[in-house]
Amino acid sequence: MFKGLENLSYEERLQELGLLILEKEKLPICSSMAPRKKLQGLVAATVTPMTPDGQINLSVIRQYVDYLVSKQNVKNIFVNGTTGEGLALSIQERKQLAEEWVRQGKDKLDHVIIHVGALSLPGSQELARHAAAIGASGIAVIAPFFFKPTSKDELLAFLREVASEAPAVPFYYYHIPPLTGVKIRVEELLDGIKEQIPTFQGVKFSDTDLLDLAQCINKNGGEEFVFLYGVDEQLLSALAIGANGAVGSTYNYLGQKTNMMLQAFAQHDLALARKYQFLTGEFLNFVIKLGFGVAQTKAVMTFVSGIPMGPPRLPLVKASEEFIAKAKAKLDMLQFTDCFSMWHVEVNGT
Repeated sequence: MFKGLENLSYEERLQELGLLILEKEKLPICSSMAPRKKLQGLVAATVTPMTPDGQINLSVIRQYVDYLVSKQNVKNIFVNGTTGEGLALSIQERKQLAEEWVRQGKDKLDHVIIHVGALSLPGSQELARHAAAIGASGIAVIAPFFFKPTSKDELLAFLREVASEAPAVPFYYYHIPPLTGVKIRVEELLDGIKEQIPTFQGVKFSDTDLLDLAQCINKNGGEEFVFLYGVDEQLLSALAIGANGAVGSTYNYLGQKTNMMLQAFAQHDLALARKYQFLTGEFLNFVIKLGFGVAQTKAVMTFVSGIPMGPPRLPLVKASEEFIAKAKAKLDMLQFTDCFSMWHVEVNGT
């Protein structure tokens, strides 16, 4: 127990502990994105910019924030996740990135969610404390996937121990069984979760099991949990069963178009919403056949945004020039402009 905190209220202790962490680690004292809005709509899973020699490149993050806001109309981000190569970064690198995203996002972004999941509990707890200290809007945790939890209780115990290190920060579970191999159904996990994790706010649901997602929404709608879908090419299906929004890599470069799909869906124009979804799917179907992953996403982001994202970290290797040329040609060819013209006519009547 830190001396001098015994007579303080719970809220005062949190504040003092945050300041102690900041002083110890020489971190900037930041407020969160307050006042917090409900997390909904699109959340860009950010790429981690790197220099040509593979070091994190903090110098372009300010430009990256401005690009997301002004060009893609995306004001929520998910940092150090799969797209951000979070599990390939050191703890110190993840902290530096989190600090820079929070700093540059201040007064520009609505939510900066920091993924703090790690293979070890102490590592994840350290990242959670750090995220709380720098004013992150929320934290997310992936299931550990080397020594895997095999039951709801085992997974919940891990999540609870991480969340308790940031007791004033909204907590999200990052569900991505295709990568983790942890196939515990979210429907099961959510049963009674608020009693175990009072800060629990929702799920980043990156799986194609829409039955599980539908059951989660059906059973927990009254709790006002946030369900953010993570399979970009199937987002419209998730919206139809009640997802609040989405976290994905394509919202870095197709955010504006996907926002139009959200608008069309909100206006009950399913035909137009489908057109946007089909175009996104057409692009992803094309690049997946070429071989598409984090490295290729970095390449696409570089040519779309003009911001150098650099290479991925080994064992991933950078995208080929052939891939870049074909992906760029395909993206240029897609007729998103036709959808925009339809949307403009329907909304404005001209």
